[in-house]
Amino acid sequence: MLDLITTSTPLFLTGAFIFGLLIGSFLNVVILRIPARLEFDWHCQCRDLLELQVPEEASEPPPGILWSRSQCPKCGHAIKAHENIPLLSYLFLKGRCSACKAAISQRYPIVEAITGILFLLVAMHFGPTVETLAALGVTGILIALAGIDIDHQLLPDDLTYFLLWSGLFASLFNVFTDPVSSIIGALAGYLSLWLVYQLFRLLTGKEGMGYGDFKLLAAMGAWMGWQLLPLVILLSSLVGAVVGLVMIGLRRHQSSQPMPFGPYIALAGWIALLWGDQIVEAYMRSSGLGGY
Repeated sequence: MLDLITTSTPLFLTGAFIFGLLIGSFLNVVILRIPARLEFDWHCQCRDLLELQVPEEASEPPPGILWSRSQCPKCGHAIKAHENIPLLSYLFLKGRCSACKAAISQRYPIVEAITGILFLLVAMHFGPTVETLAALGVTGILIALAGIDIDHQLLPDDLTYFLLWSGLFASLFNVFTDPVSSIIGALAGYLSLWLVYQLFRLLTGKEGMGYGDFKLLAAMGAWMGWQLLPLVILLSSLVGAVVGLVMIGLRRHQSSQPMPFGPYIALAGWIALLWGDQIVEAYMRSSGLGGY
């Protein structure tokens, strides 16, 4: 059966898209629950440090990521299996809880659709290869990190470190780059933003970005090597600047308010993972720097 799927392009691509929808449904849970779990752990650590008594209502931990069933945030209705089918359930339920009729956030189908489409693009680009499996994993983690950073301006170490170490491990098998380029890429990715951060703080007395951004760029360097880091930095800075100016122009964001940079690094890293070499080659050729 597996051979049939991998040798048949339509079946392979359809399977990648459906798999992406399912993973997107899981990523919604990750985006929602990891920050809640982290906040609960931080509160527990602070109470232990200050030797404070834990209020009874605060002693119950938030739902786990893998085993706790999803519930309606309004009425607590436990989501049944047929109500949790990616995209379809949202359409059948007309975007409302089956119990209390409260509106379901549009984020759920949006994340599912984005994940399905990106998984499809990865499968189309790499085909039935080891690179596809690796790129699908990277894609899923980047979506989760982008979603969490948009909500909380937070890039959890559990995800960034896993992405970093898995990239270094993959380089041992030359999946996307070699071990030397991967190690240099991880170091260069972290230090480049760290130096920008220190220089900005020295000049302005303010913090321009968080340490999670350093770790995420380091992870991108570990997966793709140092050679594509300039492209990732350029793309993320360009997209971030354009989006920021548009949001300020539309008065949806105050210029004095911080903006998460992680989603732009994630998007630029994903683009570079798939088409980075072609983009660099096209630029070198058009600028006359490449060979003929």
